[in-house]
Amino acid sequence: MAKSSLYVIQVTGGREERARQLVLRLLPDVAEDCYTPAYEAMKKIHGEWRLCRGVLFPGYIFVQTTDPAALAHRLASVPAFTRLLGNSEDSFIPLTDDEVAWLNAFTNVQTHVVEMSEGVIEGDRVLVTKGPLRGHEAQIARIDRHRRTAELEVHMFGRTKRIKVGLEIVRKRA
Repeated sequence: MAKSSLYVIQVTGGREERARQLVLRLLPDVAEDCYTPAYEAMKKIHGEWRLCRGVLFPGYIFVQTTDPAALAHRLASVPAFTRLLGNSEDSFIPLTDDEVAWLNAFTNVQTHVVEMSEGVIEGDRVLVTKGPLRGHEAQIARIDRHRRTAELEVHMFGRTKRIKVGLEIVRKRA
């Protein structure tokens, strides 16, 4: 039996959940698992801070399959824009071991969500005290304290991408 690998499907931005449901409903025999990685962040809604979820990689869904060629061929039956990422029409590249390891390290394996992190700023250094960003401060490219998010530079899909995750800075010391 062929080894199951994780592949990426490009979809219309903002339509990730609809495309995910269509793939699971229409292609259950070739798509073992299909999900949209998300992140948790605090958002102010009607004057109140609430924990919300956002799409980690806008415009992409992830699918586990043993037969990428059949998946790519059958995606034509999905009534939404879906394209399996690869080099050409018949050459599809799974996520590398490093990319899968990064996803597994940062996301909750059952829910595929990067949970909210907490940290402090000491001088010009960020120290994450709780959450999946703990120990990975070097990947933080930018912090937006007002929106309670951090941007990470991550090598994914063969290039460096900037992604947003939740980071609450609870204290700042000079």
